[in-house]
Order: sequence, then C-alpha cells, then structure tokens
Amino acid sequence: MPTETPPPQRTALRQRLAELRGPRVAPRPLDARALAALAANPGCRRRALLDGAGVDKPALARALGSPAPFGQSQFAHQRGHVFEARVTADGGEQLVALLRERLSDPGPPPPRDGVDAPELVADGPAGRTARTRLALAQATAAGRWAVLRHPMVSVEVAGSPAYLEPDALVVHPDGSWTVVEIKSFPVLDGSADPTKVGAAARQAAVYVLALRELAEAVAAEGGPVRGVPAARDDAPAGADAGLSGPVDGTVGAAGLVRQRALLVCPKDFSNLPTAELIDVRKQLSVTSRQLARLTRIEEIARELPGDATFDLRLADDGKTPTRPVAELTATVDAVPAAYVPDCLASCELAFHCRQAARAAGAVEVLGRGVRGELGGLTTVEAVLGAALGERPAADPAEPSSAAQPADPDQEADPAVRALRRAAALRAQALAEAGMAPGPAGRATESGQVAWR
Repeated sequence: MPTETPPPQRTALRQRLAELRGPRVAPRPLDARALAALAANPGCRRRALLDGAGVDKPALARALGSPAPFGQSQFAHQRGHVFEARVTADGGEQLVALLRERLSDPGPPPPRDGVDAPELVADGPAGRTARTRLALAQATAAGRWAVLRHPMVSVEVAGSPAYLEPDALVVHPDGSWTVVEIKSFPVLDGSADPTKVGAAARQAAVYVLALRELAEAVAAEGGPVRGVPAARDDAPAGADAGLSGPVDGTVGAAGLVRQRALLVCPKDFSNLPTAELIDVRKQLSVTSRQLARLTRIEEIARELPGDATFDLRLADDGKTPTRPVAELTATVDAVPAAYVPDCLASCELAFHCRQAARAAGAVEVLGRGVRGELGGLTTVEAVLGAALGERPAADPAEPSSAAQPADPDQEADPAVRALRRAAALRAQALAEAGMAPGPAGRATESGQVAWR
C-alpha cells in the first residue's frame, strides 16, 4: 500500500509540536480516555496543545511541583490485562457468544472455527492503522463473524491526528461493526459502578466516532463497504437506532458502526466474563460536538514565542528534569487554561491550574454551575462586591477598603440581584441569632464561599 506524503502544512505542524515536546522526547499517544476528557472541556487550550504535542503531562506536573495523585494502580492494570487475555484467548469466540446473548436477533450461531481473527501486526501507528483498514474491509466483505483485537484507528483532533486502540472490534455477518470495551471493574448482582460505566461509554463513543470516519474513508476509496439494513437487531422497537443516514432500508458507510457498544466485565467476585450493550448515542453526539469546538492546535502554537518548549531537559538517568521551574512555569502559563473542578479527576495538570485559578480569584474554582449562574462576574472579589453593593478596586492588589460604590448598571443584572438578596437574608439570619455579619468572604478548599 503506497504511503501518502503529508502536505507541507502538516509537516510543519509536526515539526513545531516536536519542538514544543522536546527534540529527544518521544510523543505520548492520545488515548480514548484522554480524548474524552479533552472533549469534556473543549475551551482548555493548554490541554489541547499538550495532548496534541504528546507532552508527558504527569512528568510535567511533577516538575512543576503539582503532581496529580490519581491513576490506575499497577495491580489494577495487571488484573485488567489478565482478564482481557482470558476473554480473548479463544480467538474471539467467547466475545461473539457474549454479544449474541445480548442481541435481540443474533441470527444463527457461527460454525466451529467460524470466527475470523485477522492479524493486525504492523510497524508504527500509521502502519497499524493501514493494516486495520485493510482487515476491516476484508472482514466486512466476507460475510462472517470476525474479531479484531486491538485494532488501530485514527481521528483528527484540532488539526492533529490521534491514534486510538479499542480493546476489540466485532464484525457481524451483515457487515456492521460493534466496539468492545473490556474492563476489570466487576458487575455485582447485575449492577456496576455507574461512574465507571459512564467513563467506558464515553471512551466507546470516541472509538465509534473514529470508526465512522474510517468507514467513510474505505467507502470513498471504493472498498467493499456496503449498506446494511436500517432496522437492526439492536434497535428499539419502532425506532431506527439513531443510525446516520436516511431510513430507506440502508444507511451510509458511517452507519456500519453500531451505536451500542459491548461492555465486558468480571461477574461478581469471579474472573468469569459477563457483558451488556451500552447505548453511546448521547455520548457520541456530545463528543462529536465538543471536538468540533476545539481550537486548532496550529493556532494555539502560533501564539507562543518561537523558542517556547515544554522540554524538561532530563538528565542522563532519563528521570530527573534539569529545566528551571520558573522557566517551565512561565511557558506553561503562557498557554490559556480553562480550569474547572472536574479537571481534578481527568487531567494531570489540574492541581497546577487550580492553584493559578485560586490566585487569580477566578469563579471557575466554584464549579461550572456556579460560574454559569454568575454571568459577567468573573472573580470572587467581584461577586463579593456585588453582594455587598460595592464595586471592587480596579487594582486587585488594593485592599477591599478601596472598593467604590456599586455601578448603577449592575442593578439590572439578575445575578447581582440574587447575590444581594442572599446577602440580605444572611444578614437577617445572623441578626436574629444575635451575631454580627462579617464584611467579606473567602473561597474554601472545597470551592464553597465561607463568610468571615
């Protein structure tokens, strides 16, 4: 298969991202978990650039002095690998059996040795992506069950390619594809942790999105991708299962990818697998819309100085950074961030960004809901001033005693009126309790506003 020559613009972008990452630093792959987290906060230019450049964010956070104390333990990681190997050890026949159990109309069972397992070994992400494309085209045309273990697909994120690796992909005899997510968290008495299931659904939605683009690309190249019946066995009664394309008996190439993924987990406290189909239509819609909102990486990189880099300049041991912390901090802070408390569970730089947001008095530290309710009030100082009927000082370094009378235009702001009403109710409650209200407030560690 001939290799495509990347256009000069993409080559220049890759060179620029390599400079930002460091000349001797290998890029970290952008997996589906990170991509789902990026889509959940599309306004964060910092994360978009760091992920697009393949920067090692955990090492960067440690060098900045704000490491993120989260991540999967080595034991859990090993347990997940063992469980996945057990589920896929028979060439995919067990996965097909689990999937058929959950389909309302699974069709006839495959004969013995009737599940194909194409080999996907190739050199590098681009080679594996090309091999996956060829294997999918052949499996789709064969009209048999097939299971692809760890296929490699790519999706463009803010103008930069990201390579993704689903756990498995099942090709049905009708030519449709089902994404398989294999997780090590248990299903106890038929129920699983909803937070973990939601995270798995978001990851599966990213894979579905990438596979849709792959199906369209194969069809555009004249590959053996055909339309499949719109009324699928996984569709609700009387519905079209949210398939893309017109409901006229067939759907477009993107409709080959089923919008219900198979989630495989250990059953109860055993190592036996159980499975459930999870609908990812909602996550797919949100992820697609959020990724489209991402600012293109070349635009973000263009705003940085030409000599800017996130290179830690590791010592000969490959672990100890020699870059001055102040210099590294200045480079990181030169890229705008959009911190929200949700970042603490998904981004390695969240603690560094939270510290900066608190120092600036940004209301984002209070959460998305509070930020949305406050409208044009962007700092905690402005919120307190509005509640007390004052305008904050023009210079944040000035003491609160330098506050000026409130702006008459604020009277029409519903957020200001609500704050003043809350302040009046608080003062009334304290007066009835025989306590004197304090003049100001502060943000606590939990993000709440505590009044002095």
